[in-house]
Amino acid sequence: MTDRRLWSYKDIAAHIRVQPDTVRSYRKHGLLPPPDHVERGKPYWYADTIRAWVASRPRNRKR
Repeated sequence: MTDRRLWSYKDIAAHIRVQPDTVRSYRKHGLLPPPDHVERGKPYWYADTIRAWVASRPRNRKR
């Protein structure tokens, strides 16, 4: 089943447990996939797009 809900920076941030500004920074530095939809200048991503991106991200390194 495909999840076609659109997520904003805030939704992505909640999903990966960071602040929305962190997600904005990821996009600024080219770390997010391209938005699936842009409405009035605001980017949105399908939930499935973000889940796939999260699954492909490198895991945190031990400090």
